[in-house]
Amino acid sequence: MGIAISKDLDFHQNDYLQKFVSKEILNLNDPFWNRLLTFNLSIPTNRNDQLAFESRIEPCCQELLKYNAISGNFGTLIDLFLLRSSELLAASNSDADLFNWQLFNALFILRCVLKFFMEILSEEEIIKQIEINGDNTRLESLIGALVGILVDVPIKDSTYAIHLEATTTLLILLSVPIHSGKRPDDCFVYRLIMKGKHIIHAPLLVKKLLTNFMKQERNSYRFGSGQGNSLVLGIASGLWSILTFNSKTSVESDNLEKADFYEVPLASQSLLLVLVLVHHWTTRTNPYRNSLFSCANYEDNTPILPTSNGTLFKLDFSSLYQTLCKRASGEAETLLLYLLLHRNPNFKKFLMFRIDIEQLVIPILRTLYNAPTSNSHHIYMSLIILLILSEDDNFNKTIHETKLKSILWYTERALNEISLGGLLILVVIRTIQYNMLKMRDKYLHTNCLAALANMSAEFRNLHPYVSQRLVSLFETLAKKYQRLVQTLDKIKKGEETSIAVNDDTDLEQDISVLEEVLRMLLEILNSGLSNQLIQNPNLVYTLLYKKQVFEMFKNNIVFQDIIHNIEIIMQYFSQLLTDKSQQYEVDATQVLLTIQQGAKSWPKDKLTRFPELKFKYVEEESPEEFFIPYVWELVNQQSFLHINNENNTITATC
Repeated sequence: MGIAISKDLDFHQNDYLQKFVSKEILNLNDPFWNRLLTFNLSIPTNRNDQLAFESRIEPCCQELLKYNAISGNFGTLIDLFLLRSSELLAASNSDADLFNWQLFNALFILRCVLKFFMEILSEEEIIKQIEINGDNTRLESLIGALVGILVDVPIKDSTYAIHLEATTTLLILLSVPIHSGKRPDDCFVYRLIMKGKHIIHAPLLVKKLLTNFMKQERNSYRFGSGQGNSLVLGIASGLWSILTFNSKTSVESDNLEKADFYEVPLASQSLLLVLVLVHHWTTRTNPYRNSLFSCANYEDNTPILPTSNGTLFKLDFSSLYQTLCKRASGEAETLLLYLLLHRNPNFKKFLMFRIDIEQLVIPILRTLYNAPTSNSHHIYMSLIILLILSEDDNFNKTIHETKLKSILWYTERALNEISLGGLLILVVIRTIQYNMLKMRDKYLHTNCLAALANMSAEFRNLHPYVSQRLVSLFETLAKKYQRLVQTLDKIKKGEETSIAVNDDTDLEQDISVLEEVLRMLLEILNSGLSNQLIQNPNLVYTLLYKKQVFEMFKNNIVFQDIIHNIEIIMQYFSQLLTDKSQQYEVDATQVLLTIQQGAKSWPKDKLTRFPELKFKYVEEESPEEFFIPYVWELVNQQSFLHINNENNTITATC
């Protein structure tokens, strides 16, 4: 074709780049573009490289910003990309390497310039830069071309990097509200994406992005591989070995999300784009959100309807489930799972009938177990998922029927054999203790207790250690409660206290919180015993062993009604053991056997009936105030892009 390969690009001395950013007008048919787009470039593959790269190209971007109003070269580059992208499907095999290489380079330059503009210009100014010498449809056409690549162009080795760059460019365009501080509804880019002609592709785009995530594909292609074409062969190790994120890339081994991006960048970036698209809904209808929430399993007989209320597309839920199980420890994956469970009834129904639910639950429990080193938002989302799962009675039964062996990451005690339900209880208890000690977040322990409460009526065959930890949690908090009550009494009497207290009101609030927690724990114990007494001899055994802990609450008006039931149970079994001990010496084995036998003749009508413990997760008002900043935090963490959000005043808080 007569085109020579450019050498590695030097940002300060390259004549073609300097010409592009100058005031010289370059028309669409100028041979210059073939020269500019045929270069070697080391693409940034981690955040440090990206920041260093942006620093090196900033002078060029500043020059382009200075002269683009005269030259319109940025708009011409967009036009060139639009032309080339429309020809992508028709490119012949013989020309595909060079064509794809130049198309990628054009898109990469576009992305770099757009990111620079996003960080220093208002959206209105960015649009002016894009539309210079255009017909005011260039931005909309650009978005359409990017969506078209993702939706229409098959992912092959030769197009993998183009898909990745198209996904990244859309993320940058969608970062407008983060840089400007405006609501997404007020941004022109979002109006184009949410209300423009592209919404017809919303279901297919969401499906394609989820499919990318499910496939977890690695790119192993090299331009010129297996070919004698010297035109392209020389760049294989320079550009494309970096695009495949091979073993030479520096990866932080202790960061799963970053490692995932290096290994499967398109899957990671596709998931992030889905999360950005579905969370920016605010007051208007979001077609991408509707698509995610209404998709169905491809095995279902649900008809596909072309409305937001129907099933817009079908997906292989089994494949999606397997991918979520493998990646369940990741934050972005956890957020996707939350969305599907909370808002997609088809997926929730599918998941609840899985017989291998432990594959999903165990990684979530491990995240909670590692709470001291986990992101607080990740802990919240993991707990909410457990709460949503615990709303289902079948789930609560299944977890106690699912037996596990050798949970090596649980280090407090060797767990050679335990039920999934028992492990879940242990981890939630540990999370409550961590929260009461470190975070002191009422929202967190409320969700923990709600999940335990939902499961309590199906507590079955609790492991001795689980029973001990459940009662021990109550004992620990009961002692703390008693100390605080005594301290408050002394303060009111004007006496000195051994506990430093800054404010009586804070102390009263702490007591009130502890009362709520202790009351809920008693209700959980009561529910487990009232509904499954015969199935929980170890829990009864532990209650008898620690019965003095409950004595102090018998006359407390806050607890006495629920304590009454537990007292009746303890008195019943205490009498059986007293009668047995009068006949012969009773050891631990005999105690447990007596409890098991006594439970068979337990008179259920002795207990006061309490309302069934059932809690349902309800999303708080204005959830976007939490989710939008959180999603962009994930984009920052899990891709090499650094989204500078200094202008954003919204913070992710629960």
